[in-house]
Amino acid sequence: MASWNSIPLEITYQVLGWTAFLSWTLCYYPQVISNFRRKRYVIPATQMTSYHLLSRTGFHFYGFFFFFVLGCEHSVVGLSFDFVILNLTKHTSYLIHNASLYFSSAIQKQYYEKYGYGQMIPVAANDVAFSIHAVLVTSVILLQIAIYERGGQKVSKITIAIVSAVWLFAAVCFFIALPSRSWLWLISIFNSIQVFMTVIKYIPQVFMNFARKNTEGFSIGYILLDFCGGVTNLMQMTVQSIDQGSWVNFHGNMGKMLLCLVSIIFDIIFMCQRFVLYPHKEPQVSPKSIEESREPLVLSVDSRESE
Repeated sequence: MASWNSIPLEITYQVLGWTAFLSWTLCYYPQVISNFRRKRYVIPATQMTSYHLLSRTGFHFYGFFFFFVLGCEHSVVGLSFDFVILNLTKHTSYLIHNASLYFSSAIQKQYYEKYGYGQMIPVAANDVAFSIHAVLVTSVILLQIAIYERGGQKVSKITIAIVSAVWLFAAVCFFIALPSRSWLWLISIFNSIQVFMTVIKYIPQVFMNFARKNTEGFSIGYILLDFCGGVTNLMQMTVQSIDQGSWVNFHGNMGKMLLCLVSIIFDIIFMCQRFVLYPHKEPQVSPKSIEESREPLVLSVDSRESE
C-alpha cells in the first residue's frame, strides 16, 4: 500500500477533502430551509366566513392569526421533483461504490491487483461521510415534497422509467458478478450509474427554470456550495496525483472526476440562469400600499367616533 511522500501535500489533501465534504454537505440545507420558509397562504372556504367576520369587527390581530398561521402551507413549488428523484438514485449508487471500496478488504485487494500495490485507494473517509449524509438529506427533501404544497407538479413517467431501469440493470449486474466474485467490476458499475445520473439529474431543473423564466424555488445557495465542492474535490485528486507522481488516481476513480466536472458545468449554467438570464427582482410595492401598511391594525375609540 502506498504512503504519502510529502507531509505538506498530505495535509493539503486532507484540508481540501474536508472542505469539499463541508461544501457538498452544507449545500443541501439552503434548499431544505428554502422549502420550509417559502409559504403559500390559503384559507379554506369553511374558515373564510370567520376570517371576514373577525376582520370587519375590528379584531385585526385575530384576522392576522387566521391568515398567517391557520392558512400557512410550506411550499416546494419551483423545485423539480425529477431532479430530486434522480439525485437520490445518484447518491445511493455513489454510497454503494464509496463504502464498498473504502471498507471491503476483498475489493481493495482486487483494486491493487488491477492498478498496482503502489497505488493509494482513491476513496477517502470524507467521500464516504459525504455519501451517507447526501442520501439522508436528499431523503428529507423527498419527504418535504410529499407533505408540502406542490402546485400540481408530479414526478414524470420518464424519470420513473429511468430509475426503474437503472436499478433493474444494477440487479442484473450483481447476479453476473456473484459467481466469479468480481466485486471491483460491480462497484465500477455503480460508479458509472452515479456518473450517468449526475449527467441527467440537472436537466429537468434547467428546463423548469427555462420554462418558468425564473429560478424561484431552487436555492442558489445549493449551487454555489456545490460548485465549491466540485472544484476542491478536483484539487484534492490533483494533489494526490502530484505526490504519487502518477495520474492513476484520475482514471482509477473516473466516476469522481466526471462527477466533479459535470457538477461544475451545470453549476455554471444555473449561475448564469440565476444572475444573468433570470435575475431575482424584488416585488414592487405601490405608494398606496405603503400608506395602507402604516395604518394601525386596531383603531382607537376616538378614531372610530370621528369616522
